[in-house]
Amino acid sequence: MISVIIPTFNAEATLAETLGALVPAAVAGLVREVLVVDGGSKDRTADIVEHAGANLLPGNLGRGHQLKAGAARARFPWLMFLHADTALASGWEHEASAFMRAVDRQELPLAAAAFRFALDAKGARPRVLERLVALRCATLRVPYGDQGLLIPKRLYEEIGGYRPLALMEDVDLVRRLGRGRIVLLRTQAVTSAERFRREGYMRRGARNLLCLTLWTLGVPIHIIARIYG
Repeated sequence: MISVIIPTFNAEATLAETLGALVPAAVAGLVREVLVVDGGSKDRTADIVEHAGANLLPGNLGRGHQLKAGAARARFPWLMFLHADTALASGWEHEASAFMRAVDRQELPLAAAAFRFALDAKGARPRVLERLVALRCATLRVPYGDQGLLIPKRLYEEIGGYRPLALMEDVDLVRRLGRGRIVLLRTQAVTSAERFRREGYMRRGARNLLCLTLWTLGVPIHIIARIYG
């Protein structure tokens, strides 16, 4: 049984699709609660949450703060963290359920899982970027937050959970998990390509990689945040 945690801030353009992708798993009893931790939205985010029957929690703006607050309120033994502009592909619940069952039965070591990065755009540039992300995940075992994270609550608590960072909260958590406790699932986590279209696919991708490199080298978060934009 899963508690889903979604941080939001003015997410009306994408949130309905993100929540809609959870409906089949909720009907099947796999998703038992959805906690939307909002950082002070001024748009229709709250209305969308209410219409979907999810739980709206007020929180401090910043994904690290919001994810941490949502996990603290979660009531079920598995946690799934999703960005508000990411919708899991149809049938995701079957692969996720098989992974959870294998971990719970100790057929797999205690581990977390991330989904396969995809963009909701057509053309060559989105596909090239998807392949580059897949290569990064295969070599470095560092999925980003827009790939979702499915993790047993006991493992989340064992590693100390999300830290209230201004940026790189996803990489920070994955680093503490370690390569051996991350499974990459085949199901796509389909993310909005709006930022990539606006800033340029390769430019945005290169900037993300630069931020990861700087974080690995110990550059202060507030400097990385200015570069990230």
